[in-house]
Amino acid sequence: MIVGLKGKVEHKEPAFVHVDVQGIVHEVFISLQTFSALPKEDVKLFISEVIREDAHLLFGFLELGEKKLFEKLIKITGVGPKVAMAICSTYTPSQFATVINNNDLKGVSRVPGIGPKSAGRILVELNGFDVELLPVTSVKTQACDEATQALEALGFKKEKISKALSSCASEDTASLVKEALKLLHTL
Repeated sequence: MIVGLKGKVEHKEPAFVHVDVQGIVHEVFISLQTFSALPKEDVKLFISEVIREDAHLLFGFLELGEKKLFEKLIKITGVGPKVAMAICSTYTPSQFATVINNNDLKGVSRVPGIGPKSAGRILVELNGFDVELLPVTSVKTQACDEATQALEALGFKKEKISKALSSCASEDTASLVKEALKLLHTL
């Protein structure tokens, strides 16, 4: 079982990245959270491997907490890897823990691909979801999360925001927003 990959980023898009590990290029599906924080060259990803009859899929995360959230989600009946990735793309683990602990049905339904019935099931299954079990996100990731929320509030699409933030070098939220705004106007 593959639990991690360390290699060079060959190609990246908001939904996946190609990682060259000693001459073998792996396609790894990623969340928008991971995409926005992905380094340009070398990368180390935590991997969750999903093996089905028709496919052998790798899902990668920069943060261990996001991987744990993904693995917890795919154990819920009716929640597959696609929906779990949509949740990871919409919320950070700590944000999602807050949604779950507040029993926020609308917050869960906000995720693309989740209706009220599935949202209710997720809330029941994850009742008591403890964010303390998840590692604290880095300052850079937190700043990216805050910048993403600010840019979404301004009406930009999450995919374009992720693309812009991945090109930004700033460390704090305000600088990331300013830098991303300049890039978003050129996209």
